[in-house]
Amino acid sequence: MRVAVFTGSQSGPSSHREAAAAFAADLARAGVGIVYGGGHVGLMGVVADAALEAGGEVVGVIPQHLVDDELAHPGLPQLEVVASMHERKARMAELADVFVALPGAAGTLEELFEAWTWGMLGLHAKPTVLLDVDGFWQPLLTQLRRMVDDGYLDRRRLDALGVVTSAAQLLDFVDGYEHPARKWTAPPPPAA
Repeated sequence: MRVAVFTGSQSGPSSHREAAAAFAADLARAGVGIVYGGGHVGLMGVVADAALEAGGEVVGVIPQHLVDDELAHPGLPQLEVVASMHERKARMAELADVFVALPGAAGTLEELFEAWTWGMLGLHAKPTVLLDVDGFWQPLLTQLRRMVDDGYLDRRRLDALGVVTSAAQLLDFVDGYEHPARKWTAPPPPAA
């Protein structure tokens, strides 16, 4: 199994760095590979370094413009360079069995919501999960509950979004995961 990790290119507080490192190392020790954005900076770099140090498989996928900016992790055994951010996300989705968002900023949110939405539309049936470090994702979950309350988001979609605090909880969630039916389905053909 491989987990696509979406997280920040900034380091955040020390508790986030410690949690990201522990999460990545625990996945590696469980034999779970990591697919991530290929950078050496921020929590991305923390995740990659911790998983590699624990003997795990780490696959980086990075667009050429970020390689040009010297942000690629130099110690990865497998680094795929793609042409664009769109190709990066598509390739990460191909390589991964699960999507997990750790703390991050706009890019992390964009990756999270795209993966989650693809699942709603039936483009994949892979779990999408939040690693909630220090309650980081609680304000977002409050907003998502508001979307349910106001009729914009089906409760089943929100219930299918995992919220965990450790690698062990992630693996338990994945073991019991049942993907909800597609959001949109075609009507049956008219009777002949």
